[in-house]
Amino acid sequence: MFPIAFHPIYKHPLPEGHRFPMLKYDLLPQQLLHEGTALKSDFFAPETCDLSHVLAIHTKEYVDDLLKLTLNAKAARKIGFPLSKELVERELRITQGTIIGAQKSFESKVSFNIAGGTHHAYSNHGEAFCMLNDQAIASKFLLVKKLVKKILIIDLDVHQGNGTAEIFQNNSNVFTFSTHGKTNYPFKKETSDLDIAFNDNTSDDEFLKTISTVIPDLIEAQKPDFIFYLAGVDILASDKLGKLGCTLEGCKKRDQLVFELCYKYEIPVQVSMGGGYSPEIKTIIEAHANTYRAAKSVF
Repeated sequence: MFPIAFHPIYKHPLPEGHRFPMLKYDLLPQQLLHEGTALKSDFFAPETCDLSHVLAIHTKEYVDDLLKLTLNAKAARKIGFPLSKELVERELRITQGTIIGAQKSFESKVSFNIAGGTHHAYSNHGEAFCMLNDQAIASKFLLVKKLVKKILIIDLDVHQGNGTAEIFQNNSNVFTFSTHGKTNYPFKKETSDLDIAFNDNTSDDEFLKTISTVIPDLIEAQKPDFIFYLAGVDILASDKLGKLGCTLEGCKKRDQLVFELCYKYEIPVQVSMGGGYSPEIKTIIEAHANTYRAAKSVF
């Protein structure tokens, strides 16, 4: 069907507030296998990422501080997770999953990372549970290897991809497009190549009408060789960290629209999951599973 990078759930002890969101990384693969949307042979477990790929995006000082666990207290608090060797290793595996998935997409047309979408990681620091910017690192990898000339990053998470915007602000080979809640974190936005900020309680109709016009125009204008899609499901009205008003069905139609355009224009796409923080885990799993179901219906 399509390649899916899978990472065992982070086992190192976490504060109570962090445990619930992490459950989806174990439960989502189980759901996809149970319903037949994915097969066991679709999943692959990546090793850690080569540091040369990480250092093509992130500063050596920041990477060294992560590896040596020497981030100062303020920088560590900005990330939000208690820093540990296990957490850094998991982040390197997530990043490698996105790199491998992107390479596989040239043949499979679409690939997924059960985790990833760490778009709040800047070149020189992390924040908001993001340490290394997986899609930025994979974008640079494809460009350095001369596998592509132009990349379009479509970030439809409820939060702006501020780290991604900062990383590629002076790179004409990567076009960054972010839709997000106007009043959501980050409260100080960066400047993507194109930003669309939605008002609180934006409905399915308005959200879908906007992206159904904008994304085809972007593809026509930018003519990308590759698309990275951040499919955060925190656009749901039920999400605790989002302020939009989208439904499960609207979120699925969003994914369907992106995949249909990738298929139409024959552009390979790598998908990272991004955020999802609804109060009930079943809502989060259903929303993320819909992304895979939408891909299966298109590719």
